Amino acid sequence: MKPSDHPAIAEPSVGVLLINLGTPDAPEERAVRRYLAEFLSDRRVIEIHPFAWKPILHGIVLRTRPKRSAEAYNQIWTNEGSPLRAIAHRQAEALRTRLPGISIHYAMRYGHPGIAGALERMVDEGCTRALAAPLYPQHCAATTATANDAVFGALARMRWQPALRTLPPYYDDPLYIDALAVNLKRQLAALDFAPERLLLSFHGMPVRTLELGDPYHCHCRKTARLLGHALGRQVDVAFQSKFGRAKWLEPATDASLAAYPKQGVKRVAVAAPGFSADCIETLEELGIRGRDTFQRAGGERFALLDCLNDSPESVAMLTRLITRELAGWLPRS
Repeated sequence: MKPSDHPAIAEPSVGVLLINLGTPDAPEERAVRRYLAEFLSDRRVIEIHPFAWKPILHGIVLRTRPKRSAEAYNQIWTNEGSPLRAIAHRQAEALRTRLPGISIHYAMRYGHPGIAGALERMVDEGCTRALAAPLYPQHCAATTATANDAVFGALARMRWQPALRTLPPYYDDPLYIDALAVNLKRQLAALDFAPERLLLSFHGMPVRTLELGDPYHCHCRKTARLLGHALGRQVDVAFQSKFGRAKWLEPATDASLAAYPKQGVKRVAVAAPGFSADCIETLEELGIRGRDTFQRAGGERFALLDCLNDSPESVAMLTRLITRELAGWLPRS
């Protein structure tokens, strides 16, 4: 009999659900189309009324974009499959070692493993208390909020629900800034050249989100300021992954990379501190297309620095963040 069948007599148990954006199941056009259809149908992501957006999505976007995206995924796919999913799996495994007695799962907002299924497995394991942890340091409605929406929606369909907490944004948390600084210092020291500039590339958002009150842009800027101070060096900030015709946050990453050589900057390193794990936006968009943009403009040396991923700094940071958010739920040592 499953513990969730009789929650009243089950021993209290705590679970943590790590949440990231998502990935297609395969680097193939059909799988990418299915993934994009789910992703781009989210009204938190595309804030256009469905009446106007659906004809564009199904009539244009899903007819043209999946093929290009599948080609991009093919360039970064590994023997373990999607880099994002493989890293998420390793993050969860590492945290299980650091946090014995806690049920650790991971899920994707879009694609597999899904949030609802992960929560059901946690409840089946006896979890009566759950921490939903969207791994987005900077809060944005299109990332953090929609992940929490999916968690709340899954709970709304449950007859018996575990108590719930959510991980707040940690864009300026000393644990996060220190983890980034130590991690990036180690990577920079290992390069065989000295970068003249360090570019911090965050995922872009339409300017309209800022005008509507989304704190994302301010969170990114504060992360960059604190990280630059911790590194003891100047950092540049740019925003990537523009989609559609609307005006997006600037400066754009590709434009910044193209402009560097004209400014006499021939050696750069790029980091993406807003991403908790390497994915298509970092590995392909920055590591392949970004490198090409920079070199075609006359750049000589380019380095893409890893995201925190499942590095020692990342696992230590997540362990402390999670433990802090579970205060009162864990037995006293």
